[in-house]
Amino acid sequence: MSATWKIILISTIIVSPLFSHSLQQNSPYKRPVTEKTVFFRIGNKNLPLKITRYSERRDIVFINLHHNEFTAVDAAKKLLQQHGGILIEIENNRQRNVHFRLGKTGYHFDPNCIFSAAGIKKYLVKNSRYDKKAAHEIEQLGKRILNLIPEDVLCVIALHNNTDGAYSALSYTEGLEKATDAAQVHIHSANDPDDFFFTTDEKLFKLLSAENYNAVLQDNENCTDDGSLSVYCGKKNIRYVNIETEHGKLSEYREMISILLEKIELK
Repeated sequence: MSATWKIILISTIIVSPLFSHSLQQNSPYKRPVTEKTVFFRIGNKNLPLKITRYSERRDIVFINLHHNEFTAVDAAKKLLQQHGGILIEIENNRQRNVHFRLGKTGYHFDPNCIFSAAGIKKYLVKNSRYDKKAAHEIEQLGKRILNLIPEDVLCVIALHNNTDGAYSALSYTEGLEKATDAAQVHIHSANDPDDFFFTTDEKLFKLLSAENYNAVLQDNENCTDDGSLSVYCGKKNIRYVNIETEHGKLSEYREMISILLEKIELK
């Protein structure tokens, strides 16, 4: 693909059968839903980017970059119906990494490592193979996703799930792999460290920690540029929160979204 990339747009409107009750204050399904799918061409692949708008609210944006982390998305949809906002999803056949070909050569990348040229190169060198043209294709995808986020966004909420013990708030504690990426870490002894908030915003970190949730505050100035959305948002002074729980913890995830939305409204 040349430096000029193509976008194919498909729009559908979904109106809830309960829309007639939209003015009822207590109805959890009161918001009209609009879906739009943008296909981004990367190499030989048309990658669907699905944008769902719940009412006209634009200042809260949920984003799911890993299509295999669906507990997070299921939890978010319920809360979006109540509170409104935008949901952005990469649809990738329930896979984490995106695979594509340029000519006869195959590449793959993590969609949460595409928001800086340095992060893209680092990932490809370590996990796939580096090629300047392939890196450019991936970088354009990152820019396209960022363009879907309104400039006046109040908070970007990343939807992620993890597996038991593989990645947790403990990963950011002294002596462990990601310790230098964190400015502050709060771990409550009664909570599973796999379930935590990761944020670029100090006030949100303090508010969530005060509720005894596990929380990590990113060191926005000194964190490693791995191409992640959190690093991008930290550098651009965009309020960002990643909610992490183990796969399958739907009720815990809903609770964490609810408390986060409550704290965002306090800011």
